[in-house]
Amino acid sequence: MSSYKLVSGTANPEFAQKIASNLGVELASVDVKRFSDGEINVNITESVRGQDLFIIQPTCAPANDNLMELLIIVDALKRSSAGTINAVIPYFGYARQDRKAAPRVPISAKLVADMLETAGVQRVITIDLHAAQIQGFFNIPVDHLVGATLFVKYIQDKNLKNPIIASPDVGGVARARSYAEKLGYDLVIVDKKREKANVAEVMNIIGDVAGKDVIILDDMVDTAGTLTKAANALKAKGATSVMACCTHGVLSGPAYDRLTNSSLDELVITDTIPQKSSHEKVTVLTASEITAKAINRIYTNESIQSIFI
Repeated sequence: MSSYKLVSGTANPEFAQKIASNLGVELASVDVKRFSDGEINVNITESVRGQDLFIIQPTCAPANDNLMELLIIVDALKRSSAGTINAVIPYFGYARQDRKAAPRVPISAKLVADMLETAGVQRVITIDLHAAQIQGFFNIPVDHLVGATLFVKYIQDKNLKNPIIASPDVGGVARARSYAEKLGYDLVIVDKKREKANVAEVMNIIGDVAGKDVIILDDMVDTAGTLTKAANALKAKGATSVMACCTHGVLSGPAYDRLTNSSLDELVITDTIPQKSSHEKVTVLTASEITAKAINRIYTNESIQSIFI
């Protein structure tokens, strides 16, 4: 019998089950219900005393419910005398508000970090944070996994004739450059002007994409406004094809319609967020294997970095 246990919230049970299958363990029995007014009721239905617990719960939509459910599960485990409590948050919600970019606005990512620590989380495992500095909001260990392991192999297997990496904005240059270096490709930048939240206007392409197979790299895709406008602009500049690799497929609001009507040839995402429906342009890779490896190495006190070398 394993001396650690996996617990799944209701945000993405399929992802949790894949992790459990990779590790060869069963998910612990947890009963999550809602009162008639929407309040969350959690009951840990088996003993967890003295054991290491890994709670798998992305804080995707509905973000408030899933975050609150995570906090309540943590509290239930703490009061059940769990040995250690590790939060596996494949998609870390509220990460887009990571700094005070205007007067009188919150830093929600820091607030969420404080809430997790106060509830009793002792370690966080997450994938492709919107901003890497969010790790510094925590006073506990944060294992920041990267999706490059999945996307690099997928891109290589495509055998594109004339590939080039593109950053969807100036802020994503560091991420895109890391992919370009791993793959040995050149890099271009899409320069855009954002008028308001979830609305973006592509202004210029910095670099030559004529005759190129362009690969846009980003941590997430939400309404797909930026992504589809970037794809259209790249095609207008002579790109042969445009593919995007985004770790977290939020895909809210008009995202699917925009994908359908855009010049984007393919969007590759991972299963950190469950998808309500499929789309002919969307390919989903699983991040469960690298997450399972990280959990196992954390438990056995081995290096996490070696997973990505």
